Amino acid sequence: MKRLRVFSLIGTLSMSMVLIYAFLTSSFFTDGGAILQNPWGVVSIVDLYVGFFLFTLWIFYREKSHLNALIWGIFMMVFGFLTASIYLLKLSFQEEDVAAVLLGKHQQ
Repeated sequence: MKRLRVFSLIGTLSMSMVLIYAFLTSSFFTDGGAILQNPWGVVSIVDLYVGFFLFTLWIFYREKSHLNALIWGIFMMVFGFLTASIYLLKLSFQEEDVAAVLLGKHQQ
């Protein structure tokens, strides 16, 4: 669990720093519009949201509460893999082993 904690902490800090940098140095709407005018920008956005959706499906699979899963899913769609990093960091403190992290309510 220590490795999961370290990697998710690195992800959380990295995503936080790059988001703060981007919001302080550029316009979300102007630069976002430029990304959507580039075919590879569109590919990147679709790729990201497919990943967000798949990670959210896993959250729904492992969470006992559909409300909690929905809240995490909304944050996932808004804040991306910053949310995933925070979610995994939270799990690294709550669960005792990798099976519990992966399976959640389905662990036997």
